[in-house]
Amino acid sequence: AGLGGVAAASSPCEKACNPRMGNLAHGRALRTDTSCGRRAAEPFCSYSEDEQRRCRRPSCGRCSGAQAGLAHPPAAMADSPFRLPRTWWQAAQDAPRETIRLDLEAAFYFTHLIMVFKSPRPAAMVLERSQDFGETWKPYKYFAANCSATFGLEDDVRQRGAICTSRYSSPFPCTGGEVIFRALSPPYAAEDPYSAEAQAQLKITNLRVRLLERQGCPCLPASPAPQPPASLHYAIYDFIVKGSCFCNGHADHCIPVAGFKPVKAGGVFHVVHGKCMCKHNTAGSHCQHCAPLYNDQPWQAADGKTGAPKECQSCKCNGHADTCHFDMDAWLASGNRSGGVCDNCQHNTEGQHCQRCKLGFYRDLRKPFSAPDACKPCSCHPVGSAVLPLGPRTFCDPSSGDCPCKPGVAGPRCDHCLPGYWGFGAYGCRPCDCARSCDPHTGDCHSSSSDVTWHNEAPPFQAVLNESEPTWGWEDEQGFSALRHSGKCECKEQVLGNPKVFCGMKYTYVIKTKILSAHDKGSHAEVSVKIKKVLKSTKLKILRGKRTLYPESWTNRGCTCPILNPGLEYLVAGHEDVRTGRLIVNMKSFVHQWKSALGRKVLEILKRDCN
Repeated sequence: AGLGGVAAASSPCEKACNPRMGNLAHGRALRTDTSCGRRAAEPFCSYSEDEQRRCRRPSCGRCSGAQAGLAHPPAAMADSPFRLPRTWWQAAQDAPRETIRLDLEAAFYFTHLIMVFKSPRPAAMVLERSQDFGETWKPYKYFAANCSATFGLEDDVRQRGAICTSRYSSPFPCTGGEVIFRALSPPYAAEDPYSAEAQAQLKITNLRVRLLERQGCPCLPASPAPQPPASLHYAIYDFIVKGSCFCNGHADHCIPVAGFKPVKAGGVFHVVHGKCMCKHNTAGSHCQHCAPLYNDQPWQAADGKTGAPKECQSCKCNGHADTCHFDMDAWLASGNRSGGVCDNCQHNTEGQHCQRCKLGFYRDLRKPFSAPDACKPCSCHPVGSAVLPLGPRTFCDPSSGDCPCKPGVAGPRCDHCLPGYWGFGAYGCRPCDCARSCDPHTGDCHSSSSDVTWHNEAPPFQAVLNESEPTWGWEDEQGFSALRHSGKCECKEQVLGNPKVFCGMKYTYVIKTKILSAHDKGSHAEVSVKIKKVLKSTKLKILRGKRTLYPESWTNRGCTCPILNPGLEYLVAGHEDVRTGRLIVNMKSFVHQWKSALGRKVLEILKRDCN
């Protein structure tokens, strides 16, 4: 009833839905151990009773498998009970036990069984099912006139939910008696039909009925004359296996399983097929998993109680993948919101969601990221570009396409010298030894009496250092750096003004430090310092002693602002990079040569205005 209700309520399959119910025996072969007249013609008699249970005149005939009009094969149980109501299967008279078996080509939902007997119903029988195509069997129900004596089980007439019943084992009526079994009868009646518990009860691949004990018709003799001994046999008009395609609530229509050919039966026009036409972004013969690009959340069966469809959710692959898979680690890391990982990202993208360009490619901001050509290959000059620490290759900025340049080199592709530099080559460009600019190829100065412009350069710094501290010196790796020629950098001197502006920068560290040495790594700068006082630190543990600062604008501009001259002491306020553990210095930082009064003023601002 639950499955039928779902099918009727949600025919468009917008909510939980189920294909049409039908007789699973239609179009399939029922198998039995015997049939009457299979080897030779057999005489038989059938008995019935009137309202007072007095015997009517027996109906006798012959059964012969060789003659169509006299045959009673198993297929007669699976023809139409409405168009051909008086056809039946009959077992051989020498068969005290019998088995009826229905083998299905796939898993199906089974809801109830109706058997209509021509002979008296058995005194004992068992209904069993398999969920693994006949490898193992489990009982659905035991039937016996006396459950305790026959099977050693309780009777559900007295104990609700017991696995045995005496309701359908009376010999009366001697013909036309029914056996009815409902798969979701108590204690399963209230279950969601798509829950794991209900599926364990409903799902079948095979159904088997074992008829264990025959009984005759104990009607009262119509006359006192001696009666001939009754012939005992099993005979069944109809074997109706109600069920539907097994689709987990995600389909309302099914098609034949590959290779399945229905068996023709009289009056049968509708066959229940076993391959689901899945909805709700699901896939599989039984809609048992999500469609290839819809694995962002765990697959779920629909909810047959509330009607919730529990659709599979699409992965966010930005149009760059055809499939994705569900990853439990990603699901847990996202707080149970998204677990989809895109497979085989296309169009030079990478990442869990194909959300960024691969190394060696950059984002073309003129196109939507879903476009196939949104990621363009880097075009870094092979001579002027610096090699990053990631490997032997040069990669551009994935967001802009700008290349990391060697010292003194400029341009998005790093293909020419900065103004004031010359000699483009494997080590970058050299600074001009001129008051102004020089020829970028030869280094010859472009000075003339008419246009000389003098730069106010700082006098050479004569370091006075303690013997315990290293003398500032340039290493081979530094090449030609603008730090060495600070006159080329025209940096605006910073002034400590409005305390609100200083606090608004939300600096995460403030230190007094002495500059020891500077190192141009080609792709980035490193400045060795000795921290003498920590006025503020946030997440990183900053101790007094030697440390490295990382200016961000080393190679992009050919110089660094603010300038950190080796040998001098500075007050530096900047931001921590918690991921890398680095102290960053950039154009947002506050850098000023150290003075005691400045230190006291900053400390007062930190305590009074920034809290």
